[in-house]
Order: sequence, then structure tokens, then C-alpha cells
Amino acid sequence: MFENTNLSPLVRIAISVEGGSRGSMFGRGVADLCLGVREKGSLNAAAKDMHMAYSKAWRIMKDTESALGIRLLDRDGAHGSTLTPEGDALLDSYLEIDRDLNEYALKLFAQKFKA
Repeated sequence: MFENTNLSPLVRIAISVEGGSRGSMFGRGVADLCLGVREKGSLNAAAKDMHMAYSKAWRIMKDTESALGIRLLDRDGAHGSTLTPEGDALLDSYLEIDRDLNEYALKLFAQKFKA
């Protein structure tokens, strides 16, 4: 149907508090910060990998924790940070849903537009 065969769908997911008025709270950016903390053991290192100021990353995480009503990080000062059990569970769920939705979108796109 389309001459450009390089087209593919991109699905974005965000998690918010039901009935909340602040919009999305946990999306790709926060998930990337959490992944960085998981892999590097530090919010500062995660922020640097994303070319983001630590102060901005810290503010994003604090705002997200406040909006969601859960702590995502355990901070240990100069010794770094780790994800809380709730942060780990939310990140894992987000990544799984994101992967599944994008796989489904690819299949659906192939059915609808490349037939």
C-alpha cells in the first residue's frame, strides 16, 4: 500500500494516577532514568548518560514519586541510589507493557498497511 517500506509504528505508554489531574507521571524518560539507576547504581550516573543535569533528574524523580505516591529510589548520598521494590516492579511492568504494545503495533501495522 505504501511505497516507503521504512515506515513502522511507534507506541508510547505513560502511567498516571487514576483520576489524577497532572497527566502522565511515569513515561519513557522516567523509565530511562530508573534503568540507568538500576544499571549504574546512581541517579547522577544515569543523568549523565542521558546528558541531563543531576538537578533536573533529581527533580523529575521527586516530582514523579510525589505524583504517584510511592518512592522509586532509595538514596544513599554519595554512595548512590537503588530502585525500591516498588520502583523495580513499576519499571519491570512498564517495560513489559511497552514491549508487548510495540510488538502488537508492528503486527497490526503489517496487517493494515503492508498487505
